Amino acid sequence: MPRDLPRSVGRASVLRVPRLSTVDLIAIELRKAIFSGALAVGASLGEVEIASQLGVSRSPLREAAQRLVQEGILVAIPGRGMSVAVIEGDQIADVYEMRLAIEAQAARRIARAGDAQALGRITAAYEELVAVSEGEDARAIGDADLEFHQILVDAAGSDRMTRAMATLVMQTRIVSFSVAEGYSVRRSVSPTYRALLDALAVGDVDAAVTALETQFSDAVSRLRGDADVDTVEVDVEEEGQVFQRIDSAAAD
Repeated sequence: MPRDLPRSVGRASVLRVPRLSTVDLIAIELRKAIFSGALAVGASLGEVEIASQLGVSRSPLREAAQRLVQEGILVAIPGRGMSVAVIEGDQIADVYEMRLAIEAQAARRIARAGDAQALGRITAAYEELVAVSEGEDARAIGDADLEFHQILVDAAGSDRMTRAMATLVMQTRIVSFSVAEGYSVRRSVSPTYRALLDALAVGDVDAAVTALETQFSDAVSRLRGDADVDTVEVDVEEEGQVFQRIDSAAAD
């Protein structure tokens, strides 16, 4: 079964929704499947099979899928239906440029606020990333990395930025799945993470933004195959596409 989204990403996808509709729940299940690799990049959306597994009709499935098209997670091709996006080539840098715009602004707000609790949450996420990076579970490392960045944006206190970052986290995972060599993550934690934390702690906005710029530039180079970095690889193939059946009585 596809594993859940990172905790903060899951919160962001349903932010301030008091009661989830069937369409909301389907969208969450689709995001989980794509994030885990159960729905592979470039794969067609098998409406009949997925609707059957979810226990829903095709109409709300299509509505949910359209939401993901708007988020750049699925693509719709006239006459051919929908498929999971593939993000490669120049699109890789584009995703990271969007991330930089949001994360740099989040860093500015955090550095200027000097909120000790916010810094504590970000530091805890960094420590989790360091801990899992000592192992060989590429998926856990990748999840912890994305969780760190989502929590960084969450700490800025903007619901809109949090939602935008949640979508970019999904797109970043798709970038990783789209690499021809297969899904992999950097084995060691980049020193730019520690530099970012140190800059936030003393309110040095310029140093914080520089740390993010360096980190993202390095990531783009690695994903394009332009940098020789020690990585941990994982086979993202899973047995089938398993979705959690939706309890319609609990929705709507």
